[in-house]
Amino acid sequence: LQRAAQQLKPSAPIKFHISSRTDSGVHALANAAHLDIQRPPGKAAFTAQQLVQGLNHHLRPEPIRVRAQRVSSTFHARFCALSRTYIYRLLLGCAHHSQIPVFERDLCWAPAGGPLDIPAMREAAQFLLGTHDFSSFRSLRAEAAAQSPVRTLLQLQLQPGPGFLEHHYLHRGLEFWEVKVKGKSFLYRQVRRMVGALVAVGRHRMAPGQLRELLELRDPRALPPHATAPPEGLFLQRVEY
Repeated sequence: LQRAAQQLKPSAPIKFHISSRTDSGVHALANAAHLDIQRPPGKAAFTAQQLVQGLNHHLRPEPIRVRAQRVSSTFHARFCALSRTYIYRLLLGCAHHSQIPVFERDLCWAPAGGPLDIPAMREAAQFLLGTHDFSSFRSLRAEAAAQSPVRTLLQLQLQPGPGFLEHHYLHRGLEFWEVKVKGKSFLYRQVRRMVGALVAVGRHRMAPGQLRELLELRDPRALPPHATAPPEGLFLQRVEY
């Protein structure tokens, strides 16, 4: 997006700030960013419509489309956000990854090992709601340790989710579930690690109460790295201001 904005020939380097960064393979249905752009002397400031048309023109063929509006000089896309909502898509009923529908590849996670115990996962999810030290669910990367591990989880729920060809999938014994997670901010890989732990509960590899014990350990090594859910199923759904 910043490269596309440079094609509009600003008179000074563009300051670009995005609300949320995502891992490689993670999707964003709607992200937010702000930029400060100046035109050369004597030229009127860009209108919102001019920015939208210009940015979308230079973003082709990337799968990104921009909507724009003017904001105050004190607005910051990252620090002014009130909450962020993520959706993690699970596909159940696949005995083998080759059974994932072609239109859903790289857009969901199909955990192996049979059906998931959804009631147990919902019971376990309740232990994560509220304000906690989420050290057990943060990345082992050294730079992650510099962040405060205290975060507030406003919402964590499991709900049936749609597929692109939902009725066709049901005939094949496939069903989608979504893990909806909402909070002001998250630790690096926190959502993927929480989903991985919930799936372990759904597989009966962990009891719901053990998730609370894992949280209370406050140790990122307590959750094995392989328990992190893959990035393909994760979507940043919205950023609220």
